[in-house]
Amino acid sequence: MAVLLPQEFENRMRAMLGDEYEMFRAEYERPPRRGIRLNPLKCGVETLARTLPFPLVASPFSPLSYYAPADARMASYPLYHAGAFYSQEPSASSAVTLLDPQPGEKILDLCAAPGGKSTQIAALTGDRGLLWSNEVVRSRAAILASNLERMGVRNTVISSVYPDVLAERLEGYFDRVLVDAPCSGEGMFRRDPQAIAEWSPAHVQTCAVRQLAILGSAARCVREDGVLVYSTCTFSDEENEGVVRAFLRQNPEFVLEKPAVSFGRPAFGVDGVRIFPMDGGEGHFAARFRRVAPNGCAAVPYAEKLDPQTEAMARALYAAAFMDTPGRFARVRDRILLLPQTLPALSGLGILRAGVEFGEVKKNRIEPAHGSFMAAKPETCRSVIHLHHDDPRLRAFLRGEEIEADGYAGYTAVAVEGVVTGFGKASGGSLKNKYPKGLRLHG
Repeated sequence: MAVLLPQEFENRMRAMLGDEYEMFRAEYERPPRRGIRLNPLKCGVETLARTLPFPLVASPFSPLSYYAPADARMASYPLYHAGAFYSQEPSASSAVTLLDPQPGEKILDLCAAPGGKSTQIAALTGDRGLLWSNEVVRSRAAILASNLERMGVRNTVISSVYPDVLAERLEGYFDRVLVDAPCSGEGMFRRDPQAIAEWSPAHVQTCAVRQLAILGSAARCVREDGVLVYSTCTFSDEENEGVVRAFLRQNPEFVLEKPAVSFGRPAFGVDGVRIFPMDGGEGHFAARFRRVAPNGCAAVPYAEKLDPQTEAMARALYAAAFMDTPGRFARVRDRILLLPQTLPALSGLGILRAGVEFGEVKKNRIEPAHGSFMAAKPETCRSVIHLHHDDPRLRAFLRGEEIEADGYAGYTAVAVEGVVTGFGKASGGSLKNKYPKGLRLHG
């Protein structure tokens, strides 16, 4: 059944696309396109291809992205829970391809929830450097944090603060900044009826004003010669090319760079890329700027230290569970964190989490946390139970049940096809399950 679209939206798209409008409209009689993106931090493409019940068909928008069937049940696949892949609409990966993040860089994803683009950045950088993921809406920031944890990202900061606050404190700090701005969501119409219900020309104009303000704050965070990418999942000129033109008028210290990509089509009158449903994705727009003027940075390095007693407990526990070097620890109330390699001072920035949650202090000991194992590779864990993806013990583990663990002792990782998906404590031939209650499968 064709999707019923607002008449004013149809009029706008007919004027925009001309002879291509009927091809555009026909796409709404088909199911929305779905995709997955490989997470090379945890899994290789051969393992993913071997364990999924559908063939991997490459998407043009990212070297890590593939199309998925419309009826694929992502949460039913064990490697999804292990963080081996992320479920993502195919063209949504295009913006990070334009950003072109590099290992070792400091990168800000300013409007990051639910985490698709942040986890893509971490994958492309090999989780080396610093990824700062911000989301203003606190409930959405919690979802962002959960997805970054599932994908095993270590060197990250998750914050929930307005963009102008970050701009004030971290001006000139980042090598690259991504603004995947809140928009009218026209590219989501085929898969989200709520986006259709909320659409109006007035809403489009409101979004454009907000987008320009967010982009202005983001610009302050970019160092000299740094890159700023602006993207939306909408089609309107006001929110796309219109925002780009207004930003360039207000910020002469930036120039627009022509996208070096082969997917999609050129934007209208500015260097940028547009993707319509007939181009292989639901819809996206992206433009890439470069700062060509100096921008001083006043950020100072993180300098807080853990008290010696807690530090000793944390290092002893880490050595008992893992074989690599832990890096820096921090304590926030009863939580112990493993911090990123690079970090500025964090006070006053609405931090939800820095790095990986390592454990929780309980009386005179520390209980390890799920996040520390999700960020680990099997070869760095001292004890690992390896399971095949269709082993019934794996589903039992994901349901929170105890499983057989003959020959194992102490904190033990559980890995599916070589990808860590959680842990438990082995004793007496069984594994006491530590898989978080909120993540457990039902049935």
